[in-house]
Amino acid sequence: MTLARRTAVAGSLLAAGAALVARAGLTLDIGVGRRLRPLGPIALDIAAPPELVFDVIAAPYLGRTPRALQGKLKVIERGADLVLAAHFTPVAPRLTVTTVEIVRFERPRCVTFRLVKGPVPHVVERYELRASGSGTTFEYRGELGTDLWALGACWGAVVAPSWQRTVASSLDGIRTEAERRAHRRS
Repeated sequence: MTLARRTAVAGSLLAAGAALVARAGLTLDIGVGRRLRPLGPIALDIAAPPELVFDVIAAPYLGRTPRALQGKLKVIERGADLVLAAHFTPVAPRLTVTTVEIVRFERPRCVTFRLVKGPVPHVVERYELRASGSGTTFEYRGELGTDLWALGACWGAVVAPSWQRTVASSLDGIRTEAERRAHRRS
């Protein structure tokens, strides 16, 4: 086999492996050379009480998942205050990342997420809700971890911005829906 052919085969295998990792069909969690990087913070003021904001966040997980979210969320196992859920996030044409997360609900102040399976081996996230004069002060914080030292850090630099954009988009939807419901109630 010629050098050019070996290089092409190696490149194809590397691309296939990267696609598997990106889709979360393959999660490399070896715990060697773990690098952590922060996610967020994202702070929002939401013109709705914390209990209502919490209900908007929790409803698709703890109740029936609305039809509009069925292509983005699938609850695998549901408990009273804890779920195992798959999230589907399109990141490029014909590329959807699937993450599986444990989501814990501490009414009415906190929702935490812990990654079980995804494009990186470690993500923990926290939504904090506090009452304020205008409704709810909301804060998102998290951390993303990758393995294999500098190589993992490079992968984390690719994944983290997309992850944060996805979270920010979700939070915009939460704020819009909570404020709509609060306005309807008043």
